[in-house]
Amino acid sequence: MSFQVDIIKAGSAREIKEKILPVLDGHKGIFPQSRTARILIKPNLNANMNALTGNTTDLRLLAAVIEYLKNKGYDNISIGEGTNSGYYRSNISVIARLKVDALARYYGVKVVDLNYSEPVYIDFEDGIKAGVAREVVEAEFLINMPKLKTHFEAGMSVCLKNLMGCLVGQQNKKKTHQSLAANILNINKRIKPHIHIVDALLSMEGLGPTRGIPINTGTVIIGKDPYLIDLLCARLASFDYRKVRTLVEAEKRGIINNDYKKFTDGFKLEKKYHFKPPEAGPLATFIHSPKRQKYFLAVRNTKFFTYMASTKWFGHLLFLSGLRQDNFIKEEMKFEGLNFNMSRCIGGCTRCRDYCPVELDLPKKFDDKKCIECLYCFLVCPSVAIEFRGSLGFMAEQMRQYDEITRKVV
Repeated sequence: MSFQVDIIKAGSAREIKEKILPVLDGHKGIFPQSRTARILIKPNLNANMNALTGNTTDLRLLAAVIEYLKNKGYDNISIGEGTNSGYYRSNISVIARLKVDALARYYGVKVVDLNYSEPVYIDFEDGIKAGVAREVVEAEFLINMPKLKTHFEAGMSVCLKNLMGCLVGQQNKKKTHQSLAANILNINKRIKPHIHIVDALLSMEGLGPTRGIPINTGTVIIGKDPYLIDLLCARLASFDYRKVRTLVEAEKRGIINNDYKKFTDGFKLEKKYHFKPPEAGPLATFIHSPKRQKYFLAVRNTKFFTYMASTKWFGHLLFLSGLRQDNFIKEEMKFEGLNFNMSRCIGGCTRCRDYCPVELDLPKKFDDKKCIECLYCFLVCPSVAIEFRGSLGFMAEQMRQYDEITRKVV
């Protein structure tokens, strides 16, 4: 059995773009011949917490892939994602909040929220049918771009779990949880990306996917086999693959065999990390146990619970209890610009420029019309020399949880 996985180490936006080019060229034979082929990029946009928290796909990596495709002459490129059910239910656009739509406009590519797509039905466990987005099924070239992070239900979320975002709306996503690992593999049985590009630049350890801790792993992993990549990611994180429910299920089905384990065990890693496990509070751990989760789901899927969960006070109670990881804040951010306080700037620091997805010449040009308002520069400045003008809105919650740690980790 022949396996291929490429790993690059990178930090700045420029370095990511330079290093990813020869690796993707090495996979040249898999790219479509027609320059008008329908190409769909599927990132991980789980929540409105941006990539610097370790939660979502880094805009710098997304920009690097788009630039690669555009430079090769492809002109029918879309970014597609069906974001977290709670945000969908609350009518919050994660795509807009993460500025993925602004990045798409910058490069002249399309964006589609797969939650509103026409469903194509696939088989789930126990005779259940679930709808995946037609755009995914009909894509002539599909690129999966997950984030490497721990996950309190699945153990770890990488290539395999990222395809849950291909499901249409809450009504289809909630079907997955009735047999989580098995149904994730059922999605992967029907949806087969041509290439997987894992964002492990800033990963997440601990209580992922939304309340964990960012860890600077400075890595991008590229390959064609999602089972192999997920297994290798577990090793990179020093994470027992037997605690990753999708990999256990894959081994049970005979997909992962000794050849897979022999390859990953022998793969030379420049550095291994030691991710903290996704340990939830006692209440969430009790309820989300595989033995009891079906009873919780039966209650959660009732109309009464759905209504209660949509109220502000009960939703906040779920968040405080740990039963809900996300805090669905309705207030949008109002961006009026950024100021640069020269007196605070650390001479020689290039973080603001390194983290800008569109590579603006920071800190010189804060008023550049090319700014996509992602706030990466503002969030990574170690001396708080970059000042935000406007109203933070939902972003205030990310600042509350992650501001201090983000400035240190990056």
